This record gives sequence, structure tokens and C-alpha cells, in this order.
Amino acid sequence: MGVDRVLELAKAAGLVNSAPALDVYAIVTEPSAMPLVLSTLQSLRIAGVSVQMHTSTSDGMGSMKSQFKRADVSGARYALIFGADEIKTGQVTIKPLRESAAQQTTQPLSNLASWMTTLQSSF
Repeated sequence: MGVDRVLELAKAAGLVNSAPALDVYAIVTEPSAMPLVLSTLQSLRIAGVSVQMHTSTSDGMGSMKSQFKRADVSGARYALIFGADEIKTGQVTIKPLRESAAQQTTQPLSNLASWMTTLQSSF
């Protein structure tokens, strides 16, 4: 019996905890916005929101398409899009990744942690 099969059986029996679901995956199209993005993500983490973002020294942040693929594979519920337009207006676009009927929305960065915490309570 392979290790993967043993792990699946252990999970099914409740002997192994699965990793907690990831709340958000940050997608950054403007590398110059990294200080603002990192500060925002830290605020989310302090508020109890689990956050992930791809970083690489060899290929930069990658294209938006590749970042969305990583967001999907990560299992995150939402993508936070930090694009040029959002950065200029002090906002972030929030795109649901697991609910096909849900619409994307835009929130001010100053209100994001509070908004995400409220959203988390509905999970």
C-alpha cells in the first residue's frame, strides 16, 4: 500500500488533520506596489485571515494568468488583485475562486481586514 493511500485512509479515519483552507491568494501585477501589498497582507494575517502570495527571484511575480493558476491550485477561496488601477485608487479587487455565482467586488485597502473578517464568519 502506498504512502498516499495510507494518508488518505488516516484522514478519512480522522487521525490526521487536513491543512486549513486558505482564505486569500494575493495577485500582484505591479512589482512597485510590493511595500503596500506586504503591509496589507500583514494586516490581514493579524486579523486572522490566511494569506498566500507567490514570490520568485528568477521570474518576478509572473503573468496575471500564471498567478491565477497558482491561486486556483492553492485552494484559496478568494483572489486579491493588486493591479495598477487598484493601487492608484487605494483599493483591491476581490474575486471569488470557489463560488461560480459570486461576483467580484472592490474594497478600499483601509477597510479590507474588517471586510475579510466579516466574510470569514460566513464560511
